[in-house]
Amino acid sequence: MAFDPQTSTLRFEKAPTTPSRPAEGVLDAVGKLAVDLADVELFIHGTTLGLNAVLERRGDTTGIITNDGFRDVFLIGRGDVPPEHMYNFQFQRPPSLVRRRHTAGVVGRLNHRGEVVTELDPASVRAAARTLVEEQGVRSIAVCFLHSFIDPSHEQRAAQLIREAYPEVSVSVSTDIVREYREYERTSTTVLDAYLRPIFERYVDALAAGLAEQGFDSRFLIMRSGGGAMTAATARTSPTHTVLSGPAGGIAGAAYLAELLGRDDLLTFDVGGTSLDTCVIERGTAVAAFQSHLEQFPLLIPAYDIRTIGAGGGSIAWLDRGLLKVGPQSAGAEPGPVCYGRGGTQATVTDAAVVLGYLDPDRFLSGQMSLDADAAQDAITRQVAEPLGRSPIEAAAGIYDVALARTVGAVRQITVERGHDPREFSLLAYGGAGPLLAPLLAREMGIREVVVPLAPGGFSAWGMLSADIVDDFSRTVMAPLTEDAVPRLAEVFAEVEQRAAESLLAQQVPAQRAALERSLELRYQGQEHSMVVPVGSDLDAAAIRGSFEELHRARYGHTMDNPLQVLHVRVRAVGRTDRPELAKHPAGDGDPARALRGHRDAYDFGRRAVTSFAVYDRGRLAPGDRFAGPALVDEGTATTVVVSGQQVAVDGYGHLLIGEENQ
Repeated sequence: MAFDPQTSTLRFEKAPTTPSRPAEGVLDAVGKLAVDLADVELFIHGTTLGLNAVLERRGDTTGIITNDGFRDVFLIGRGDVPPEHMYNFQFQRPPSLVRRRHTAGVVGRLNHRGEVVTELDPASVRAAARTLVEEQGVRSIAVCFLHSFIDPSHEQRAAQLIREAYPEVSVSVSTDIVREYREYERTSTTVLDAYLRPIFERYVDALAAGLAEQGFDSRFLIMRSGGGAMTAATARTSPTHTVLSGPAGGIAGAAYLAELLGRDDLLTFDVGGTSLDTCVIERGTAVAAFQSHLEQFPLLIPAYDIRTIGAGGGSIAWLDRGLLKVGPQSAGAEPGPVCYGRGGTQATVTDAAVVLGYLDPDRFLSGQMSLDADAAQDAITRQVAEPLGRSPIEAAAGIYDVALARTVGAVRQITVERGHDPREFSLLAYGGAGPLLAPLLAREMGIREVVVPLAPGGFSAWGMLSADIVDDFSRTVMAPLTEDAVPRLAEVFAEVEQRAAESLLAQQVPAQRAALERSLELRYQGQEHSMVVPVGSDLDAAAIRGSFEELHRARYGHTMDNPLQVLHVRVRAVGRTDRPELAKHPAGDGDPARALRGHRDAYDFGRRAVTSFAVYDRGRLAPGDRFAGPALVDEGTATTVVVSGQQVAVDGYGHLLIGEENQ
């Protein structure tokens, strides 16, 4: 997505992903824009490289060095079953990112006050590193010690010893990433960092080199999982903060769009080739958390509260003892779905979309690529239809049904299970496959409206253009909230703010655009869960308690007289940037006939039968146009499927608004 701030014009291009050489796909897309990179002031990028590496287990061989006697902290975890599998008695955890033989304990120990119980033994650290690297073939090491969030000196010394002995091995240190308590969650965060760091460093270096070869010498930013962006140099040392950076761009754009369209409550629905990501925009603000999950692995990093599952256009349909399943395995971009004709042999959701008639084989990607419809139908027939005794159309519809059921489960987790009624939200559909599924999801869950933005396949890229530069810092305190504790809190804030200010300075943020946002993470004494409360420069215990209770009453309906406990001091460093203006289009005559390209037979889930669909060219639709389903809206890089019983209206910005006909 190229934005010209002088004319407020946007241009969008798309190129196939190149998994074996991921930077090449990005550079190919940039090349299609035909922009002189020497004139570009800012290049901002989001990626699902880390996310896909974890989902598909493509990270480097990773080891753990921790305190002697605690090498199983990561493998045991919390010993619970994920809530979504609570009643699944056949549930099995996915394979761990680290094998047990790749974990090692070393001599050295701090107590819960940060006092030295046993001094760190350098010989023990060197021996552990030698075993992991020379005997086990580990290429990346996570260092995480008990209570190091209070005093990181043991971790830092261990990392130094490892780097001196094996400079070619990547080392991730827990206190460089997050200084918070909970040893399992901190270990998990560090392991993910170590697992991703080598491939992410190679990727960023290759992308930066490719851009430089084309004349780019300005600012290179990468999106953060929790919104905002950071410099590429910072991202190389903090790859965990980029795990959800691709989806984060879309959510940043969704928050902006919610404000622009006057829709305070939105559900984002981002479906790409490998994964589906959904998030709640409540009162115009994306719901964020300071602990997220990637698969079953917790991450102690600020991130949008995104629910991610392995379900996208490339998700593979397969049979498990006669039961049809879809994903989480993906055909990816190489070889891709069978219909791509690149060597793919396993039927996918995209192949089902071709068989159901939603994708025009001759006009895919605006005619830049043709699809092999016969190969798609043959794969679904052999792999799904014949084993189940169904027709190819019934099998393809079944693949959609299963994918939709998984999607409903993901949306319910971030809405119904958290006290939100999805019927009160609008659904924002984007990503290459989002508009293919969103109207069906809305119909299934009773969601009142689907919004399909312009160029949904590039919406996340558009959202990144509105992102500020952001960095987050925290420190565990574990102290009662009293007036006597305020001076100590002020000291900790000053220490953390110093690091935050240094981060903005290192990222070349001008002082007039820099801001530091303070907050405290609090809970009632004796509670397990906590809430984050923004605070100002003047700390007043009574005022802070009042803010906490107001938030607690809004969320849980009650307050208590228990004393409050401060868990963490948090500071967000923000470098403000200018957001792109979205221009309104002139109204049309209300007649969409000018955009009607013809009709095509396709499967209508409203009638559960093949019927004739009107096919509209989105580029020729104008504000004020209205039409009813069944219809397909084709814009080259995405197709919107409107089933019978639904209608479409085009708003002033060119967005498609899809709702029930009787609304």
